[in-house]
Amino acid sequence: MERIINMSTKELDRVPILEQAVKSEITNQVGAKQLGVSTRHFRRLKRTYKKEGIQGLAHKLRNRISNRKISQEEITGVLNVVQTNYGGFGPTLAHEKLSELGSINFSVEKLRQEMIKAGLHKGKHRRKADVHQPRERREQLGELVQADGSPYAWFDDKAPICNLLVFIDDATGKLLWLQFVESESTETYFNALEGYLTLHGKPLALYVDKHGVFRVNTTKLNSASTSDNNGLTQFGRAMKQLDIELIFANSPQAKGRVERVNATLQDRLTKELRLKNISSMEEGNKFLPQFIKAFNAKFAVQPKSAVNAHRPLLHKDNLNEILCMRNTRVVSKNLTLQYQNTTYLIDVESRSEYLMRKAQVDIVEQRNGETAITYHGRDLKYTVMNIVKPQVECDSKQVNKVVDRVKVKQGKTFEFNLLGRTFLLWRKADISTWG
Repeated sequence: MERIINMSTKELDRVPILEQAVKSEITNQVGAKQLGVSTRHFRRLKRTYKKEGIQGLAHKLRNRISNRKISQEEITGVLNVVQTNYGGFGPTLAHEKLSELGSINFSVEKLRQEMIKAGLHKGKHRRKADVHQPRERREQLGELVQADGSPYAWFDDKAPICNLLVFIDDATGKLLWLQFVESESTETYFNALEGYLTLHGKPLALYVDKHGVFRVNTTKLNSASTSDNNGLTQFGRAMKQLDIELIFANSPQAKGRVERVNATLQDRLTKELRLKNISSMEEGNKFLPQFIKAFNAKFAVQPKSAVNAHRPLLHKDNLNEILCMRNTRVVSKNLTLQYQNTTYLIDVESRSEYLMRKAQVDIVEQRNGETAITYHGRDLKYTVMNIVKPQVECDSKQVNKVVDRVKVKQGKTFEFNLLGRTFLLWRKADISTWG
């Protein structure tokens, strides 16, 4: 009889390391360091794994209510007393008064959280002091990877300005991935990340800036790069699914390693491209693996630890389903939904489709341009009812590309002087030459 075991990603990721320890491929000390636990606890996990197998790693208290959980009735009673007798009291003083009367048996921090939830207290948001201290490199390859985009005239005047996406390891200074793209966007970062993950595996953490691709910097959550994923951007949602920690730098100096290598690449890489007579992003991307190998041989350093912290892609890490635009919509009673100024009608093939009224479905924009609507992992057939041309929205790093496309579409401009004044005329393109 098959048995279903609920396990977290953290518990599943322990299996390869414990398997290596059981086979004596690594020591208990090394395995404990990789898992972030003490050596004693690692030996305990190892014994359990030998005895019970994978199911022994699942937490025994999962789906069980804690014996120390405070009942909601008790919390409500305390809040009623605070609201009635101690209006305007802070959590600390209210806790002292309740403790004197023996009316409370949980901590002041718990009381503070419940008072904030009930609107009886407003929490303070203290600004953290800015501390800029030099930081040592990480010890292992793949522990921390810094990522950034560098806009520059990489091909001199032979091609328009484009972006180079850079992934560099913090421990070794190795270039792990380079890719030329038109601009920094969610789609281009997804494409670059797929190549990186396929080649190296999953790093523990990515260190990035506060670009809108990585973090929601506005209250408007329905823009192109954000979704309905609890305030996460599409990139942030993908990193959460892949169990890769996303760390945001407060300043360019904080992620100085990738900023400095950008300056180095703007000097060295442009000259290498010039020598190779490369003048397009396609040719440049083909040349980059060769450049990365030579660059790392010259500039990379040895890490303090020989352990590679990259984790292999698991069976559940389907990059085609994770590295895509995924949003949630609610199906109307007419089995329609709206997304990106387009109305979709769910095709009725059986009675089960009628039960989907008011159900939440996922709209998946795949990187090949196709759009899929899924419900509990099942693809639904749909018909596009109407499409409204959306207004152009972009951030500051993409606006130049949009304006360039508009100029090509509209035609050419030229200037002339008349009576000491300069006039700008616009000549529209000849549509008879269009294919």
